[in-house]
Amino acid sequence: MDRSAYPHHLAITLRWKDNDVYGHVNNVEYYSFFDTVINDFLIRFGGLDIHGGDVIGLCVDSQCTFKQSLEFPGVVDAALRCGQLGNSSVRYEIALFREGSDEPAATGRFVHVFVTRADRRPVPVPDHIREALEGITG
Repeated sequence: MDRSAYPHHLAITLRWKDNDVYGHVNNVEYYSFFDTVINDFLIRFGGLDIHGGDVIGLCVDSQCTFKQSLEFPGVVDAALRCGQLGNSSVRYEIALFREGSDEPAATGRFVHVFVTRADRRPVPVPDHIREALEGITG
């Protein structure tokens, strides 16, 4: 899929520390980019209160398929869409694009289950978050 398949985008500037000794962005950073685009979206558009809210999202599954390497310096276009929205869970679909490329450097999925902060028991996706996710459903 190309960029147009993803309704939400976040530019993430690569950092010197993202590169590993092989001269490309280390695989663990790709998961960090996934986490960043998702949580930035939830906070800015869904009203998620990461510091004091009663409900939080826990990652229960993630996967990444590497297609091309990324290198510092540069900017990654982290693209996001909601692939499946359940009662208490959501599956995000993510693609990472290098500047000027319509082919993703990586694609993946990330599943959140929404739980109460206090006891970590599943709860329905909060209405304001559900509305934001419906807006990026693919």
